[in-house]
Amino acid sequence: MGKPKLVIIGNGMAPGRMLEHLFEKDRDAYDVTIFNAEPRVNYNRLMLSPVLSGEKTYEDIITHDENWYAEHSVTLHKAARITQIDRTAKTVSSDTGITAGYDKLVVATGSSPFIIPLPGKDLEGVLAYRDLEDVEKMLTAAERGGRAVVIGGGLLGLEAAAGLKMRGMDVTVLHLMPTLMERQLDPAAGFLLEEEFKRRGIEVRTKANSHEIVDDGTGKVTAIRLDDGTEIAASIVVMAVGIRPSADLAKAAGLETGRGVLVADDMRTSDPDIFALGECVEHRGQCYGLVAPLYDMAQVLADNLLGGALNYTGSVTATKLKVTGVDLYSAGDFAEGPDRSEIVLRDASAGVYKRLVIKDDRIIGAVLYGETSDGPWFFDLLKKGTDVSGMRETLIFGQAYQGGAPLDPTAAVAALPDDAEICGCNGVCKGTIVTAIRDRGLTTLDDVRAHTKASASCGTCTGLVEQLMQVTLGDAYNPAAVTPMCGCTHLGHDDVRRLIKSKQLKTIPAVMQELEWTSSGGCAKCRPALNYYLVSDWPDEYADDYQSRFINERVHANIQKDGTYSVVPRMWGGMTSSTELRAIADVVDKFNIPAVKCTGGQRIDMLGISKEDLPAVWADLGKAGFVSGQAYAKGLRTVKTCVGSDWCRFGTQDSTGLGIKLEKFMWGSWTPAKLKLAVSGCPRNCAEATCKDIGIICVDSGYEIHYAGAAGLEIKGTEVLCQVATEDEVIEHVAALTQMYREQGRYLERIYKWAKRIGLDEIKRQIAGDPARRKAYYDRFVFSQKFAQVDPWSERVSGKDKHEFKPLAVVSMEAAE
Repeated sequence: MGKPKLVIIGNGMAPGRMLEHLFEKDRDAYDVTIFNAEPRVNYNRLMLSPVLSGEKTYEDIITHDENWYAEHSVTLHKAARITQIDRTAKTVSSDTGITAGYDKLVVATGSSPFIIPLPGKDLEGVLAYRDLEDVEKMLTAAERGGRAVVIGGGLLGLEAAAGLKMRGMDVTVLHLMPTLMERQLDPAAGFLLEEEFKRRGIEVRTKANSHEIVDDGTGKVTAIRLDDGTEIAASIVVMAVGIRPSADLAKAAGLETGRGVLVADDMRTSDPDIFALGECVEHRGQCYGLVAPLYDMAQVLADNLLGGALNYTGSVTATKLKVTGVDLYSAGDFAEGPDRSEIVLRDASAGVYKRLVIKDDRIIGAVLYGETSDGPWFFDLLKKGTDVSGMRETLIFGQAYQGGAPLDPTAAVAALPDDAEICGCNGVCKGTIVTAIRDRGLTTLDDVRAHTKASASCGTCTGLVEQLMQVTLGDAYNPAAVTPMCGCTHLGHDDVRRLIKSKQLKTIPAVMQELEWTSSGGCAKCRPALNYYLVSDWPDEYADDYQSRFINERVHANIQKDGTYSVVPRMWGGMTSSTELRAIADVVDKFNIPAVKCTGGQRIDMLGISKEDLPAVWADLGKAGFVSGQAYAKGLRTVKTCVGSDWCRFGTQDSTGLGIKLEKFMWGSWTPAKLKLAVSGCPRNCAEATCKDIGIICVDSGYEIHYAGAAGLEIKGTEVLCQVATEDEVIEHVAALTQMYREQGRYLERIYKWAKRIGLDEIKRQIAGDPARRKAYYDRFVFSQKFAQVDPWSERVSGKDKHEFKPLAVVSMEAAE
């Protein structure tokens, strides 16, 4: 007799978390089949706002990739919407013609956005904001520019407005109520939030009742008209006014429904073999749209599917706004009333507002704006109904001021109970993080993110996670991930990269202004790093600033200890010709170059050239067809090869030809640190591919791709990424791996150090195991190459989107110093 069949309708965050709990307890309890109406795997919907703003990509927010379903033997039907539940036959049927039987069924159909029945609601350009498809439509609209009108000043509406503004659109928010987010904020905090959005250039109109969406005559949006007659031009109109549980399928099947699918405390519906979970559920008269209750339900359901007896009794919820730079936290009931009192702290100069609502000596509501670090502590007191009468005088100042002398932040987080929620996005409590740190030997923030998901989404809980690591590890804590990138800022490299994207910062002065650099012009450590990050993030918009590069990159040659320079022409894959060799010999004779050296990268290095001779040396080499070998670059330097199958009796593939293809495809791309490749024609490894940043070993059946080697101050063999069958697959994997490194690496961080920090398994999962994500990285690399540096030795205008690259001769030598 086979395993019982568990069928799940819906593939959102709640059923995903439920399956994690289920597999944790009994991996083989059920034969699991999932029907997902969306054409993709499970992703974190809370992170749609960072995707919209540009801070993250779709690939960054995937919760369970294709490998996860395969590893857990889950059958996933994508783009297959269930249209019928037959409770008598115990089957479900999809609009794609699939019928599947079940022993147990989970209905997790989520919710649907509410569309205001305005005239014009069906026009092209009227969008909802609920899933990735909605985000993709908004991104397409943002590329065209114009004005976005967002109807709804709640959580989703404001996140949509901030994201569209970051994408370059003009934005107006229309909100019916007098203040923003009135369900989560009191009027004072709502006012502060409105002022912040106005400072960001977003127009906010409260008490604004929409009357009609105006047609441009061709079926597209052109404006929106309010009840008072005001007309606002609009390229798109985004409705973000609320959600409704998607209960129609359950209702049609005869299950009991109200606003949502009615469930008991064990998450069963009116049919004992059918459960419901998530935003489609109504439990004890409540429907929930926030993630914490859905995760609580998921744990209960997983337990009951395995014969347990857990009960779900309801949830108290807390809210955070996922807009970079806006710190806001709200929990519980903050309405005024005769049976309650309040404690308020206002600091107008610092932009801080805190309000606690007290009833019967217990916190029943909390609103924090501008400074939210005590949010989890207040929330824990609220959930547990803790008597706060003994700390009334100091309560508003937070946990650090309780019990006498002020606690430092790490002592405060140490005092939190194990069930205190640290990461709201992923529902991770303190005990889970501490257990993972101790049991798995985690010592870095990236380790904790990888194993627990805490701080891996919006990042607002990062400070708490770091404090928790400090408490748990003591002297063993490795704070490298939060070391400031230089003395001009308190921010680390990762935060700077994140904020450059999220705030759409596209010049060095913009970065220094917006991120509050303490030095007006930066320093020798931060300027090259910022220049690289901007080149990497905005390849089509940012103009590379050579004055922010190191001297070698500024003069396109390596400075030597006596002040002279060495020049290295590029020899593709280490191959050359008599014509090229004669040209080099002529240059050596003409300029009396004192030393000529064969390098380890299979090229010829001319050493001892004076600075004033550099432009003429480049000119002569350029006439012979040479381009710069970029031996000075934080970028691709060499692709070392052996002679391969064309000449060697042991060669299995054309290693030289593949090396040349890789070098010509990838040269000119900047990377966080120097990048060296090699292709060996057989496992004898004459090209030393197993100590390079990226290496290829040719074998009888194809190509083995290696990465993360080192042969300098640190000696390290490579890691095997995967094996592929064709040269095209090699190029795609290598380019995707390089792009992942470009996007995530810290400036001057070699690829082996980056791989150790990110995690070898994570890199293999994204590049070798996820074709869609690999293709996305590859496409971004190809796009950036349109604007990559062409030959800096020759004065010409590139065909690469008309970007002009001038030789150093155009720049004064004094400036180059």
